Amino acid sequence: MLNIVILAAGLGKRMKSDLPKVLHTLAGQPMLSHVLASARALDPARITLVVGHGAATVEARYAGDDDLAFAMQSPQLGTGHAVQQAVPTLLESGSGDDVTLVLYGDVPLVASSTLRSLLDACAGQGGGLGILTVTMPDATGYGRIVRDTAGAVTAIVEHKDASPGQLAIREVNTGILAAPTAALKRWLSALRNDNAQGEYYLTDIVAMAVAEGMPVATAQPAHDWETLGVNSRVQQAELERVYQQAQATRLLEAGVTLADPARFDLRGQLTCGSDVAIDVGCIFEGVVELGNGVTIGPYCVLRNVKVGAGTRIEAFSHLHDAEVGDVSRVGPYARLRPGARLGNDTHVGNFVEIKNATLDTGAKANHLSYIGDATVGARVNIGAGTITCNYDGVNKHRTIIEDDAFIGSDSQLIAPIRVGRGATIAAGTTLTRDAPADTLTVSRAKQVSVPGWKRPVKKPV
Repeated sequence: MLNIVILAAGLGKRMKSDLPKVLHTLAGQPMLSHVLASARALDPARITLVVGHGAATVEARYAGDDDLAFAMQSPQLGTGHAVQQAVPTLLESGSGDDVTLVLYGDVPLVASSTLRSLLDACAGQGGGLGILTVTMPDATGYGRIVRDTAGAVTAIVEHKDASPGQLAIREVNTGILAAPTAALKRWLSALRNDNAQGEYYLTDIVAMAVAEGMPVATAQPAHDWETLGVNSRVQQAELERVYQQAQATRLLEAGVTLADPARFDLRGQLTCGSDVAIDVGCIFEGVVELGNGVTIGPYCVLRNVKVGAGTRIEAFSHLHDAEVGDVSRVGPYARLRPGARLGNDTHVGNFVEIKNATLDTGAKANHLSYIGDATVGARVNIGAGTITCNYDGVNKHRTIIEDDAFIGSDSQLIAPIRVGRGATIAAGTTLTRDAPADTLTVSRAKQVSVPGWKRPVKKPV
């Protein structure tokens, strides 16, 4: 049985924020959410969040997560003290092979595959203690992994407590460890705080395990950046770029063209077909799917969007909870709001906004229009300045435009209303009643010219 304890009690003083540190974002999600995603991939029996500073805010953010337990650490007296608070929540099957994995809420990029390798290393040693380590060219500030002449781990010594010889060691502790649950409880109860910091170090359990003759296994991550933590806005920004570069590299290796990998932001899941090209400054949020041959122009934002094969999304377009069919064109400066559904070979041009509306195959709205709560048929042409007047101040109403209709520029369609198949609505029409099929409908005031009219002039001061 696997328990996971995530330490999330720190103040994060250097963040200079009222928001708990673990709720500061990386790639659009709280750092703690990234850690939880990796933890859940291991299918644990219990996940315990150890909270402290801002505990109410953290608990409120994850109150709906039924797989979580919470433990309070107050005051904060070190990592060992933090894990001590989680002891009452740890589950045991009684089989003797229960394991507890300790993670950190401000170390957001650790991969589930790395954690699995650490657990496998423990199992390979017959169920001993496991430590995730990295080897660094400059180990300043990190706890050193001390080994004997045979290479076996004998202790972890914190930087401030290390001897000159130990300071030369480059293999360091990441803080992430896995231990048999029963043994962990025993070791935690024996921790002492007689060190330079006056804190209870979780790392002191290593020496206890060695003293008991328990094997100590180590594993290292695929990428050193998986173990980087965040303690300041500078580190947060640096880790954001590390993450984005990793995502960009993955996409490039999969055949996606990125105009500039340094100007790319993924804040969710992005799936791309073959020959997809993405220009600079684009942001992808939620779940985005791009079909074969899709081109995304510069500075677009796509959130929960599906784009069909061969479609072009031109510059500065914003798409949110929308779908676009094959070989279509959207933008530049277009906005597709939730519920926008565009069929194949559709055109939505500059400064067109579409909300909760469908456009069937071949429909076009190329300029300066608002289409809301509408059903637009195939091959419909919507002229510049057209508005569906869908809101009466209380309720929304639907506009239906049937196949092959032509809507002239600067028309207002006051819903609920239907434009028949093949109908033509003359430019400048305000439509208040249904327009019949295959008919020209005009609604305009009579044009009048007033001879001799003089434009007003300013009175002298």
